[in-house]
Formats: sequence, structure tokens, C-alpha cells
Amino acid sequence: MGNGQAPRQTGATEKRHWSTDPFIRSMAFQILTIVVMLALAWTIVVDTAANMARQHVAVGISFLWESTGFDLAQSLIDYSSASSIGRALFIGFLNTVLVAVLGIIFATLIGLTVGVARLSSNWLISRLATAYVEIIRNIPLLLQLFLWYFAVLGVLPDPKNSIQPIPGWVFLNRRGLVFPEVLVGSPTKTALYIAFAVAIAAAFIIRSWARRRQAATGKLFPTVKIGFLLIVGLPLLAFLGLGADLTLNAPRHSTFNISGGTTVNPELMAMLAGLTFYTASFIAETVRGGILAVSHGQVEAAKALGLSGGQTLNLVVLPQALRVIIPPLTNQYLNLTKNSSLAVAIGYPDLVYVGEVVFSKLGHTMEVIALWMVIYLGTSLITSVFMNWYNRRVAIVER
Repeated sequence: MGNGQAPRQTGATEKRHWSTDPFIRSMAFQILTIVVMLALAWTIVVDTAANMARQHVAVGISFLWESTGFDLAQSLIDYSSASSIGRALFIGFLNTVLVAVLGIIFATLIGLTVGVARLSSNWLISRLATAYVEIIRNIPLLLQLFLWYFAVLGVLPDPKNSIQPIPGWVFLNRRGLVFPEVLVGSPTKTALYIAFAVAIAAAFIIRSWARRRQAATGKLFPTVKIGFLLIVGLPLLAFLGLGADLTLNAPRHSTFNISGGTTVNPELMAMLAGLTFYTASFIAETVRGGILAVSHGQVEAAKALGLSGGQTLNLVVLPQALRVIIPPLTNQYLNLTKNSSLAVAIGYPDLVYVGEVVFSKLGHTMEVIALWMVIYLGTSLITSVFMNWYNRRVAIVER
């Protein structure tokens, strides 16, 4: 060098001070944030406990073993007014799960149908689907629940003048939908549950094998038909093999009332209808967006191979659209589950309704609210974990 200085080695690494290391600084800020949040939460808990102690308000979960003293309009397990508060809250949780699971299934089916219909080449079908989406998703869910409960189901006739969709077997009135109840003996019922579980497991195994076979050979296997036959046929064979232990409790229409059978109360029907149609309008847009995200060249290639419209949708478009559909679809499932808490507005005995009855009659407001938060947080996390697992499973891996 002309100036007499030694050349600087570009390959040498300089020792960086810990305060300038990006990784250490990011970890320090995250730890500090966690400490601040925990301190804030602890302060809130301590102050709340102190305030409740000054007001002589007892805190604890021992009240869960006390008797309720009230009845519930719907319970999936045995319940009476002498049952414990814990059992009543568990029944409310089961009712919430029932509405959420059925609502997710029906909303997914309707949303998928409407989303595909919006892209139909048929002008009338496309416009009807668009009208459904734009109208339903812009009306608040609470108003739709009121509409179903008061304006649709509330104007049904009394039991004496019940509507009979199937004369002598099914009755519809303001007390709900009454249809025959199927009573199965305990050993047969257990065998049916086992056969149903085995059939579902076998259907998933066959589906996995069929995918590997198709990837290796290109040959299709009728997994849907075989799965349907397994899920229906295996329990049926178990039922017939154990002697068909079945009793039918049909409803009987008397002069002023209907006895026998099983009844789906109007609160459950209104909740299902409101949640299903409202959430389906958002799912339809999610499905439409996912389908539009697939390159049109994929559809043209499928047609060039001779695939029908249904085969193109099921084998080419939807598998690629799923990676776009599933993340926002997970949000809709979570919203549907949380929106079920609006059931308190129409008297459906879900978790929030039962909890509200508990603290309005017996107190323990803080404990009940804490249980609400824990249960809804838990169900949301479980749903998210399952959907994230499914999203990874159906993701297209590029090699």
C-alpha cells in the first residue's frame, strides 16, 4: 500500500458486543414483555382478591358441588333440579359443543355449495348465490336469531294444530319438532358405537392407501362410495348380528298435546339456523376466493385430459384451493363457536346461559366468568390445533 498501512482482512470476524447482538436484544425484549404482563396480571388478581375480601365475598370452586334448584330445557345427559352446579355447567358446555359441531358441519356444506355456485356460468344460480351472501352477512347475527326464533318459529301453531310433514310420525309446532325416538338396548348400542368407530378408522386408512396408489399408478379408487358403505354397512351388520334390539317410540297426537317421541326445541333450531346460514355466507366468500386463486391454466389442463367438471373441481381445483381456504376457514369456525354465546338472547341453555342463571341465583360471578373464559379459550385452541394440523396435511409440498 502506498500509505504504509497493512491491508484490512475482509474475511476476519469482529467480536460483537452483547448489547448490539440482534438475537440477544430480541430475546431480552421478549422476556421483559412477558415479565411485565405477568406482573400486571398478578396485580389485577391480588387487587381483585383484596376487594372481594373487603366485601366479604367468598372465592372458590366448592359451589360446583351445591344443588342448582333450577331445571334446564335441554340436557344431553341426565339432569334434575337436585343435580350439582358443576353438572349443570357441564350440560351447558355439551349444549354449546352440540350447536358448534352441527353448525360447523352444516355451515361448511352450505358455504361450499354457495361459494361454488357464485362462480357458476349459470346467470340465475350465480346471482342467487351472490344475493344470499350479500344479504345474510350484512345483517347482524343477533337480529337473525331473533328473526328465526320469534318471526319464523314463534308463529308456528300450538300442539293441537301441529303441522305434520310426515302425517302421524313428525309434528312441527311452537314447542319444537317432534319425531320418533329410536331406543336401542345397551349391549347393541355399545356394539354400534364400536362398529361406527371402526368403520371411520377403516375409511381413513382406505383413503390414505388410495391416495398413495393413485400417486404411484394414476388409478382412481372409489373411496367415497367404499367409505359410505363402511360407515353405514358395518354398524348395520353389527345391529342385525345382535338380534336387532330396537324399539320405536313414536309420537302420539292427542286432543291438546303430543306425547312420546323426541323433541328438538325451538331454541336449538333457531340457534342452528342462525349460526349456520350466517357463518355459511362468510365461508362461501372464503371458498370463492380460494377457487379464484387457482390458476385458470389448471382448469384448462384438466379439461384437456378429459376430466369432467366435477372431477376437475374435486381432483384439481379444490386440492390446490384448500391451502388458501383453510386459514380463513379456521377463523370462521372459531367465530361460530364464540358466537354461540348469543344463545342467551333466545333462552337456549348453552354454557353462558347456564352460568348466567347460576350467578344470578347463587352468586359466584367471578368464578363463573373465569370458567367461561377458560372453556372458550380451550375450545378455540383445540379447534386451531386441529385445523393447523389439517392445513399441514393437505398442503402441497413442492419437491
